Amino acid sequence: MNEKQNLKELAQLFLKLGIIGFGGPAVHIAMMQNEVVVKRKWLDEQHFLDLLGATHLIPGPNSTELAIHIGHERAGVKGLVVAGLCFILPAVFITGFFAWLYKEYGQLPEMQPFLYGIKPAIIAIILGAIFPLAKKSFKTILLGIIGAIVLMLSLLNFNEIALLFGAGFLSLFWFFIKNKNTVHRNFIPIGILSVPKTILVTSNWNLFLIFLKIGSILYGSGYVLFAFLDAELVSKGLLSRTELIDAIAVGQFTPGPVFSSVTFVGYQINGISGAMVSTLAVFLPSFIFVALLNPLVKKLRNSKSFSVFLDAVNVASVAIIISICIQMAKDTITDWRTIVIAIVGIFIAFSFKKINSAFIVVGGAFLGYLLALI
Repeated sequence: MNEKQNLKELAQLFLKLGIIGFGGPAVHIAMMQNEVVVKRKWLDEQHFLDLLGATHLIPGPNSTELAIHIGHERAGVKGLVVAGLCFILPAVFITGFFAWLYKEYGQLPEMQPFLYGIKPAIIAIILGAIFPLAKKSFKTILLGIIGAIVLMLSLLNFNEIALLFGAGFLSLFWFFIKNKNTVHRNFIPIGILSVPKTILVTSNWNLFLIFLKIGSILYGSGYVLFAFLDAELVSKGLLSRTELIDAIAVGQFTPGPVFSSVTFVGYQINGISGAMVSTLAVFLPSFIFVALLNPLVKKLRNSKSFSVFLDAVNVASVAIIISICIQMAKDTITDWRTIVIAIVGIFIAFSFKKINSAFIVVGGAFLGYLLALI
């Protein structure tokens, strides 16, 4: 298949995922696994897991970086750009529209009826995707123990990046004990971009520096973003806390990357130009990091010691996604209606493995609307 056809398929897939991807990074990863591994068979389960583990080792939004990785695997540098942009842009445009409404009318439209049925359906999508990944990643008793420990600590709200690296180094430590004569040279330092913290004027250049720094050093899920925004913008008087809370709301009820909230924030500060500059700056490091890391993933897999490290990171990644799913379920499945939607969604996800995730999302919304009438 030629490059042009590969790019077209990437664009179609990630535009779709960017439009229907409600629910945050765990859902996006589940949808990508279903589309790329199960339906299209572009990657096998192990390589998908390796790419997922690699995204957790670098700063930036995990699901966006996974999309960029998949694009690179399918069509090189052009694929990297196409997949990343097609996944990001729908969220940016939708968020930009809400940012304009907010600026004009001072409030956001009510989205709760729409989300009521989608949220439990999203849990079904995550479970359907994480089950085969879990079977593939839990290769040994040690990895099973590490996964259980990470799951428990994640539910206790321990830092995600500490858990990921901790799992990797614990597994590596055990490997070193068992293989004392092995020479180990597989440590790869990742440089962190340093940007001055003091921002005195709200120019687009200053916005660019703020969000470039955030995109370059932010580890963990997109929700950590809001703590950075509070420190960089609210505490310095560039954004009100009410505007930040509303930006969080937009990130929750719009599809695609949670980082698209930055578009909303940039628009409130400096209009369209502020939105464009902020969005470019926060996502740019992800493209650079993945472009540098992707060619190394397969080579590092061939290194025994790094392979041990990556296997543990993969297990930790799966455990953290399960933890997120459990926490989402506690917040979402609150009455008999949401229980029914979740059960129906899980049945469909496990019985019809090749079904398009969009049908589960739309079906959940429709079923939620019908049950709400009862």
